[in-house]
Amino acid sequence: MRRTFRRPKPKPQIEFYRTNEQIRVPEVRVIDDAGGMLGIMPVAKAIALAREQELDLVEVFPKAQPPVAKITDYGRMRYQKEKQLQKQKAKQKKIEVKDIRLSLRISPHDLDLRLQQAIKFLERGDKLKIEIILKGREKQLSGKGVEIIKNFVNKLKDANGLKVAEEQGLTRQMNSFNMIVINKKG
Repeated sequence: MRRTFRRPKPKPQIEFYRTNEQIRVPEVRVIDDAGGMLGIMPVAKAIALAREQELDLVEVFPKAQPPVAKITDYGRMRYQKEKQLQKQKAKQKKIEVKDIRLSLRISPHDLDLRLQQAIKFLERGDKLKIEIILKGREKQLSGKGVEIIKNFVNKLKDANGLKVAEEQGLTRQMNSFNMIVINKKG
C-alpha cells in the first residue's frame, strides 16, 4: 500500500508577545497607549499601572536593554496585527512556474500547441520552464535537444506582445536540458 504524506499548510506567523505576568525581566521601559514614554520601572509597578487603566502590559521589543513594554489593549493589538497580515497577503502576487516538456521527436503541430500554451502562461505572468528529456539513444543527440529548445525560445520571442527574457540559461541535468524564461513587461 502506498502512503502519501502531506505537509500542513503554514499558517500566517502571528508574533507572540508576552503579557502581564508572562514578562520575566526585573525592569522594563514603559510606553503608554498613545506612544508617550513613561520611563524605566519595575515590572510589578508597570503591571499595576496598566491594570489601573484597565489595559495590559505587552512586551513589544524583548531584545532591547531593558525590554520595551507597552500599556495597551492586547486583544485590539492582536486584531490589528492580524488585519495587517491579511492586507499584506492580499497584495502578494503568486507567481507559478509552469512546465512545457518537449522531445526530440516532437511533431510541428505539437510544437505549435506547446507554443500557444507557453504564450498563454507568459501573458498570465507565470514563469515558464522549458524542458527536454533524452531517453535511451537520444542521449547521443544532445546537440539536437539544445537546438530544439533554442528554436522554441526564438519562436516565443517572435510572438507579438511578449518580451521574453531568460531567467535561467540552458542547463543540463543528467538526461535533460532545462531553461526558465519570463515575460518582461515594460
